[in-house]
Amino acid sequence: MGRGRAKAKQTKVARELKYQTPNTDLAALQRELAGNKSNDDFTDEYADRVEDDEDLDEDPRWTSRR
Repeated sequence: MGRGRAKAKQTKVARELKYQTPNTDLAALQRELAGNKSNDDFTDEYADRVEDDEDLDEDPRWTSRR
């Protein structure tokens, strides 16, 4: 029996979310999009392992046997 009240509340919340206009900080959005932030702060934690992986090519356990 109490399902009608729960469904009405869900419908109300869904309508509020659908038609709500959030307050967007356009100045912050513009700063974020126009920022000249470089990708220098990205570090590849696996870059030093590339040399180690190349040794696997010469390992006889990993080569195909014909």
